[in-house]
Amino acid sequence: MKIKVGFGFDVHQLKDNHPFFIGGVNLEHHKGAFGHSDADVLLHAICDALLGAANLRDIGFHFKNTDPQWKGISSIILLQETVKLIRNKGWEIGNIDAMLCLEAPKINPHIPAMQQNISEAIGIPVDDISIKATTNEMMGFIGREEGVVAYAVCLIEKN
Repeated sequence: MKIKVGFGFDVHQLKDNHPFFIGGVNLEHHKGAFGHSDADVLLHAICDALLGAANLRDIGFHFKNTDPQWKGISSIILLQETVKLIRNKGWEIGNIDAMLCLEAPKINPHIPAMQQNISEAIGIPVDDISIKATTNEMMGFIGREEGVVAYAVCLIEKN
């Protein structure tokens, strides 16, 4: 068996009165992440981790932010397309571990729904998807609620 590890990172600007999707969940908040797609920072970091592990470049290479095909699209679809790409190379997903960094809103109540959305999109058990959240202790652009960050690592395997 061959295994590989991938790392992903994503950041999005927060804007007033904008939808806020994280892990496929639309969060109630006075600000939301802004981007070409739905700007789901968690799913973008996971896509980059998976693509990196399979040596398939990054999310921007496959889903360009200048392509109208991806404008406003759900990042769940981007994740599903990413999984197709890595499975076409013979890889299966072992697990995902992700960290969100934002001041508000509180993420913990939404983690089970996020895990379920990711599990359904990529076809691995919820127990193999870890999502954690932290703040930036009111420091920097995250502390000022100007942006949101996500990190992800994954393990992929090939028999």
